Amino acid sequence: MPAEKLKIYNGNVITPYRIIPNGTVIVSEGIITAVGQGNIEVENALEIDAMGKYIAPGFIDIHVHGGGGHDFMDGSELAFLKIAETHARFGTTSMLPTTLTSTREQLLETLQIYETANAKNINGSQFLGIHLEGPYFAMNQRGAQDPRYIRDPDPVEYHEILSRSSIIKRWSAAPELKGALEFSQCLLSKNILPSLAHTDATYDEVIVAFENGYTLATHLYSGMLGVTRKNAYRYAGAVESAFLIDEMDVEIIADGIHLPPPLLKLVYKIKGADKTALITDAMRAAGMPEGESVLGNIDNGLKVIVEDGVAKLPDRTAFAGSVATADRLVRSMVFMADVPLIDAIKMITATPARILKVDDKKGSLVVGKDADIVIFNNDIEIGMTIINGRIVYEKIVST
Repeated sequence: MPAEKLKIYNGNVITPYRIIPNGTVIVSEGIITAVGQGNIEVENALEIDAMGKYIAPGFIDIHVHGGGGHDFMDGSELAFLKIAETHARFGTTSMLPTTLTSTREQLLETLQIYETANAKNINGSQFLGIHLEGPYFAMNQRGAQDPRYIRDPDPVEYHEILSRSSIIKRWSAAPELKGALEFSQCLLSKNILPSLAHTDATYDEVIVAFENGYTLATHLYSGMLGVTRKNAYRYAGAVESAFLIDEMDVEIIADGIHLPPPLLKLVYKIKGADKTALITDAMRAAGMPEGESVLGNIDNGLKVIVEDGVAKLPDRTAFAGSVATADRLVRSMVFMADVPLIDAIKMITATPARILKVDDKKGSLVVGKDADIVIFNNDIEIGMTIINGRIVYEKIVST
């Protein structure tokens, strides 16, 4: 149970509109009840001195596969719980567990395990539903996704999956595939977000896809075409399409490696903080020492090497997954891409909350919203993570 009342004071409070120096946040029964400057009096509260550090909304990761040595495709409740606990240490208070391309049976098993694990998840990042990434992808843009399971949208298959679970909130697919538009219409009818990913689509296909509900670009730049050439003619790919369609949201793996600083700056310059969500896209090695690891299911997944802050294929010819944590994303945007802190925080809080349609409860330090709060220093090192008014992680860090 959360503490009945919390008073977090003497910090720089990051709101959607400004940073309040010497700010205070009051929490009652897991809900924010006051945000302001100076000492706000409240009786019988657990008092937390932020000691001049930043007080920010909890980070929301809408695309994450694993961490702490576990993957959501491992087929166990323990994996779900340990991943949630791992990422809470780095400021993530809510997440969208994400699958990999796999068999129908594995997907159904993962959905079932989510249900039981969610009820036991009290010490880690909250689960906001499931994000299915695949298996409806373009083979040429599969990246590290297992080619054995890549296929076109199958109405029999996806109708069965959707009938078996109500926790799917997002499904990533290549919109140019046969049946992909009918697929998106089905998702929209169930309030599930279609997201374009691992795609060979060019602008003409992307604009049609956008009109049919594909309003989010999954890990922009990764697994999609940029400008391409057919004979003598050049065509805008999915990357340029995401830039050209002002209303399209994008998510980026802002680890400074998948997208180096110039591309981070470009995305911010064109799309801005309101249309860009930061994601870890983390695999099991996030929060773990570098070395050998496995992408996907621990028993039959892809062996990878983690070095230089990223997972790579064994022959080192391509990246095989991110090992980022949410705090690292914020650091990259602030210190590599020169993004103002208030905008970097918006990209990992308010923007993903809006995309997932949970912004009525999460994503900002506003009276009436869930008390999901992080405290961090000038180096974006997490000192405390609070979820629904309950302290789940605490570490002494310098200012």
